[in-house]
Amino acid sequence: MKDLHRTIRLLYTGRSQRARQFRYGLIVFDALTILYFIATAALPTTPLISLLNTVLGAAILADISARLWISENRRRELRRIHTLADIVVIGSLILAPLFAENLAFLRVLRGLRILHAYQLLRDLRSESTFFRYHEDAILAAVNLFVFIFVTTSFVFVIAFEDRSGLAGYIDALYFTVATLTTTGFGDITMTTPTGKLLAVFIMVVGVALFVQLARAIFQPSKIKYKCPECGLNRHDPDAIHCKHCGTSLKIETEGANGT
Repeated sequence: MKDLHRTIRLLYTGRSQRARQFRYGLIVFDALTILYFIATAALPTTPLISLLNTVLGAAILADISARLWISENRRRELRRIHTLADIVVIGSLILAPLFAENLAFLRVLRGLRILHAYQLLRDLRSESTFFRYHEDAILAAVNLFVFIFVTTSFVFVIAFEDRSGLAGYIDALYFTVATLTTTGFGDITMTTPTGKLLAVFIMVVGVALFVQLARAIFQPSKIKYKCPECGLNRHDPDAIHCKHCGTSLKIETEGANGT
């Protein structure tokens, strides 16, 4: 049992090529499950979909169980946003037979797993110069993506169930994006108090996430690198010294391993 524990811990937290490939494989799995949940949000539940949901729920549960087993602080691991999101996803898969498709929108929360896991961020920062230069924009784009599709699925559940299938889901996506961007064409509107409150929520939160993405794209790029002396964690890509305390920095660049 100790050997198994060590093997799993090294796969999830190690720095070997095998460990990195394993973690990238998990990200591919995460991305595929997100696409699957988005694609099936507007589809009626069939025996095949129920079977696939059960298999995916078991796989996600196994992933969470492994992370908790190797964690040195299980309470902190349980409080992480991507862990909480996965627990909600598993709950929605288990309870789906009782509530039909009403919980389908929760499954897109799986997107919070992508780029919100410490080990993955560490891998990307060490191996991808592009990610180091654009980390804030990539994370902001992921947050906006998850918000749009979670909200779209929720809008579909509460307002477009009478229009079954893909057409209704596209209408829900259209309404969500039009509301988020405050375009407001008016061809699709909410008439119930719940729907109007949802529209307000989409505008307030969605605009904030959109502005965050725009700011990350257009503001001068900064690299996340913690100064060993003062702790400042944002620096210019070509910084040699920390602007706050003057300590020498060794930020990896495309031309060398350190500057």
